[in-house]
Amino acid sequence: MIKVALTGNIGSGKSIVTRIFRTMGVPVFIADIEARMLYYREDVKEIIRQKLGDRVFDSDGEIDTKALADVIFSDKEALITVNNIIHPLVYREYQNWLDLYRNEPYTIHESAILYENNLISRYDKVIVVTAPEALRLRRVMERDGVTGEEVRARMANQWPEEEKAKRADFVIINDGEHFLIPQILEIDKTLRG
Repeated sequence: MIKVALTGNIGSGKSIVTRIFRTMGVPVFIADIEARMLYYREDVKEIIRQKLGDRVFDSDGEIDTKALADVIFSDKEALITVNNIIHPLVYREYQNWLDLYRNEPYTIHESAILYENNLISRYDKVIVVTAPEALRLRRVMERDGVTGEEVRARMANQWPEEEKAKRADFVIINDGEHFLIPQILEIDKTLRG
């Protein structure tokens, strides 16, 4: 089985690309969803409370992901702290998940920050989804109901898109002008070899 990483900067359209791969029957592990599920675990909540205090919790004692995002995207130390808590747990979930699909030709692990966290070496191939910055900015503002300034703060924590694309095995252009499905079908054909 070929382990494929799928990444791209915020607003690039990773979600639509992974939905297409899933529709084609390709197993897809989405790191952000797995990470969000971890925030409900009591042991994880306790560690985060110890490291960041009550400012990232709501009145019900649950992690407020918007408050957490505001903290980690404006405080690099907090970002590193949360990553050091969450990433090893997500990777353990991924390893367990891989066992379920060991007979597949390939699987996809989708995550926005694989390069930033030096995790690319764990995969056999890398797909990067790209889109112009202005389009990515607009997509995230509309999707998340946030300001351009907030989106730029998140973007500042990611490698430049061009750098990721240079290092990728495959690049999917999601600019609204290039058709996605032919690009994805070509990658699928190559990976199934």
